[in-house]
Amino acid sequence: MSSAAAAPARPGQVLADLIPLPKLSASAGQGGVSTRVRDVALLVGGAVLTGLAAQIAVPIPGSPVPVTGQTFAALLVGTALGAGRGFLSLALYALAGVAGMPWFAEGGSGAAAPSFGYVIGLLLAATVVGALARRGADRSPWRTAGAMLLGEAIIYAVGVPYLAFATGMSASAAIAAGLTPFLIGDALKAALAMGLLPTAWKLIDRH
Repeated sequence: MSSAAAAPARPGQVLADLIPLPKLSASAGQGGVSTRVRDVALLVGGAVLTGLAAQIAVPIPGSPVPVTGQTFAALLVGTALGAGRGFLSLALYALAGVAGMPWFAEGGSGAAAPSFGYVIGLLLAATVVGALARRGADRSPWRTAGAMLLGEAIIYAVGVPYLAFATGMSASAAIAAGLTPFLIGDALKAALAMGLLPTAWKLIDRH
């Protein structure tokens, strides 16, 4: 399948907007069809990336929530795709997991797991960081870090209360099991995003 050349980056765009549209045919309305094909591929690809990253899991003693690559992947998906596509991609991930696809953390599925609140948080966080990316939040290191930290805060704001509700933990116990062990890792993820996303934009601007 051949591709059209990517357009130069403009304000209000996210990284996914610069992916060339596939050439399908010479028929009228080709541009709209090509855009839908690209967007569907991006939605599915974002969901699959999040599911694969969730399998990179390190159990935390005393906590039902492991450290995974899921959070970082979901925030990257939201940032790269923008709010609308980021929401739909993570919604696909969540719905497929609830339906039985074993791609939640550690090969889990369904909505009964105590960590399911984090999946809901991922969905909301991807939407918010995607909206911020439309405003250029991923084009400088410090704004990128701020967007990532806000996204992570949203994930915990949903995930920790859900964990307490699902397990009967007290609020302090849920924070100790579902928040505190992850803070250093999340700071490292934000630092990685600080380098990765602005660098991607710089490369695009050069070429």
